[in-house]
Amino acid sequence: MATNLLDGLEPYKRTATFTENTVPAGLLGDHSTKDGVWGLIHVEEGALRYAVTDPRCAPAETLLTPEGEPGIIEPTILHRVEPVGAVRFHVQFLRSANATHPAHNDNGRHS
Repeated sequence: MATNLLDGLEPYKRTATFTENTVPAGLLGDHSTKDGVWGLIHVEEGALRYAVTDPRCAPAETLLTPEGEPGIIEPTILHRVEPVGAVRFHVQFLRSANATHPAHNDNGRHS
């Protein structure tokens, strides 16, 4: 699981704030961002389990909270989230200043 972002990334899109009741089903199962697209999972309230499930990486799981650092989503790496009780969170997408492709579609799922 990545602990640092690459230099030269710029935020360009953000999801809506999701709760345990509104998180899109696609985020609960394995999914990934496109090549070159990074993400930061920001927990606003409560707790969210973030798991990296990609076979190219060592399995990793962490509990994200508002007091801790955001979860870092690496490009193309399979991952999923799981609410732990009541939670509010959003995802900020980042890419190189030269990139032009979108990170997700309108329902909050990564593409």
